[in-house]
Order: sequence, then C-alpha cells, then structure tokens
Amino acid sequence: MKAPVNAPVTTVLRRVNRVLLGLAGLLLLLVGGAVLAAALDLPVPSWWPWAGPDDVLLTAADRRRWREESWWWPAVIAALGVLVLLALWWLLAQFRRGRLAEVLVDTGDGDAAVLRGRALAGVLEADAAAQEGVAQARVALTGRRTAPRTRVALLLEPYASPGETLARLGGEALTRARTSAGLAALPTEARLRAVKHRARRVN
Repeated sequence: MKAPVNAPVTTVLRRVNRVLLGLAGLLLLLVGGAVLAAALDLPVPSWWPWAGPDDVLLTAADRRRWREESWWWPAVIAALGVLVLLALWWLLAQFRRGRLAEVLVDTGDGDAAVLRGRALAGVLEADAAAQEGVAQARVALTGRRTAPRTRVALLLEPYASPGETLARLGGEALTRARTSAGLAALPTEARLRAVKHRARRVN
C-alpha cells in the first residue's frame, strides 16, 4: 500500500510568500502609479478619488467622519491587532521555512513511504553526538523531500581532531543515515566549533 504523501510545509510557505509578495507588489504599483499620475496632472479614471495635484489624500471631513461613532476605535484596534498577529505568524514561519518536514523513502517495490524529517535528524544528531570528541551536535534537514540535505553543527572537545571528526561523521553517522533512509546521496554542510576552556597554568 502506498503511503500518503502530503505537500511539505516549506513548499506551502514558499507559495504563500510568492502570492502575498505578488499581491502586495501589484497593489503598491497600482496605487503608487495612480497617485503619481494624479500628482502630475495626468488623466486618471473617473472613479479615482484623487484627480489632480491640488487634491489631498484625506480631507478634514474624512479624518473626522467616524470619530464620534462608538464602534470606530474598537474596529480599528481589532483590525490592527489581526494584522499584527498575521505579520508575527508570517515572521515566525520564515524561521522554520528552511527545515524539511518529511523525506520520501523509496521502498524498492515501486511504492513510497514518508519518513519524518525530525525523526531522521534526531537519529543523525544522536549518532553524531556519540562520536569520540564531540561534546554536542545539532542537525537540521533542508532541501527537497526527494533530495534532502543536512546541516550539521558540532561542538568539539579541546582534544578532538577536526579532520578525524569529519571523517567519522561522513564514514559512520552520515553513511548509516543515508543507508537507513534509502537515499542515493545525502549532501552535508558541517560546521565545527571547539568548546571554550580556560588556559592551563604551567608552573
């Protein structure tokens, strides 16, 4: 039975970003072009509120029109609150956009299975952290679900050799992760940093 495959979160966010940016750009282009045309005293549509360089965006009557209505300020505050929440959601989504939610695994019989990206990253992270000389490991999956990539950050003990650590990472942890997930390749970007320690005093 073929496992259901859902669209990855990164693809959805990418499409949402493109649609939002496209709509915002189109709106700004139309409004800005119409205002510029009115300021230059060029022909504008009859329904456009600003028809010439002497017109103002908001008249005094427009600014004072709804002040005495009891629902005006609550509605304005609620609308602004919704806009702020949407902006915060979009901002937080950008930080999670680069992580891969799932990996498509070829089972070898023509079907496909879905492996959770967090599970694969967790196993690889534990395997890398268990290496000799590694104090801490952090792993993040990126790329596409059919062609995942990994970003590995290793915190090394003072005595650890970076060259040997990279060799063990590629020959052991990454090889096991690639084999268990049935991947032909698993490109990896590794960043190594040493643990800060105080210099020893020599008598």
